[in-house]
Amino acid sequence: MTQPKIKALRALTVKGGGGDYHDQESGHWIDGRIATPMSKYPAYRETRNSFGLNVLGSLVIEIEAEDGTVGFGVTTGGEIGALIAETHLARFVEGRTLDEIEIIWDQMFNATLFYGRRGIVLNVISGIDLALWDLLGRMRQEPIWQLLGGKFHDELTFYATGPRPDIAKELGFIGGKMPLMYGPADGEEGLALNIGALGEMRARVGPDFWLMYDCWMALDLDYATRLAEGCLPHDLKWIEEPLLPDDYWGYGDIRQRLGGKTWVTTGEHEATRWGFRMLIEMGCCDMIQPDVGWCGGLTELRRISALADKAGLPVIPHGSSVYSYHFVTTCANSPFAEFLMMAPAADRVVPMFNPLLLNEPLPENGRLKVPDTPGFGVELNRSLALTRPLAR
Repeated sequence: MTQPKIKALRALTVKGGGGDYHDQESGHWIDGRIATPMSKYPAYRETRNSFGLNVLGSLVIEIEAEDGTVGFGVTTGGEIGALIAETHLARFVEGRTLDEIEIIWDQMFNATLFYGRRGIVLNVISGIDLALWDLLGRMRQEPIWQLLGGKFHDELTFYATGPRPDIAKELGFIGGKMPLMYGPADGEEGLALNIGALGEMRARVGPDFWLMYDCWMALDLDYATRLAEGCLPHDLKWIEEPLLPDDYWGYGDIRQRLGGKTWVTTGEHEATRWGFRMLIEMGCCDMIQPDVGWCGGLTELRRISALADKAGLPVIPHGSSVYSYHFVTTCANSPFAEFLMMAPAADRVVPMFNPLLLNEPLPENGRLKVPDTPGFGVELNRSLALTRPLAR
């Protein structure tokens, strides 16, 4: 059977109307007092938007086949990402067929080595790759999990990320990961407040509910070690991304210091099989957390997962809604999943990509059966101000 060729790649950005899922309004917990690599500067300590967390904006990649079928993927990149997608990477996509996804990925990656390898270039490659998989699912009328070989988990089990693990427990989640509020610049008082906050939360949720700290690259080795050790009486399950992503040596050191008493996890800001090979072979972590929208897409996530499986490490993707759900449900070494609490007060379950995506499935009582809708099973909200900055 002859496959239709890919007719066009379009890169869309979202401006205004609340469509940018990274542009959280003032008062949203995601833009609140959270330790970051910029917390050492007082002017940028109180909110993450103050140093530009939201400057890139969302990037939507649409790929249309000759028969009119359209698939799409969502990542971060805004107009910069649109420039890379339409002026450089489109040449490796347009005119191809969907039995060439592996070749397309390889050509995009190798063609951008001189200015890419990670960061926004990999975000764009990821978005294109997700759009290709979505298009393939729509053309075959199969969900992505079916294209990947079928479900290993009939139902996904979630922990929740947000500042209210006590509410997450009431909503049926298996654990809660809190954002760390204070970093090294806040001194001994800040360290004590971090440890105390975990202790207070442990008292609220009881002994059998997981509690974790997301440190978002904000700490140094000494502080991270002291934090993890200080939290041991409160049964901290893991300490996430405590150091800069490139400090493989520091991650190896802290993991050795903690000796398995508390897991060390990372990978949200890592990319490609080569980056994750460094994390795995240098003994940096007890669990890897790639983001499918940043690490290289679904094509590369499969390779990363194979490396982790060989090393006996679980793969728990950074929360990315349907883009990770379809993978996790097929994966033996992904025993649970992350759900980002996107409600401003983290007090209810709402879609991660709202209002950009329609039909996002939501967990009930902390559980979810991934639907069998073709592709990733979601649609773009066309009522938003979607623009194509570089229309050709």
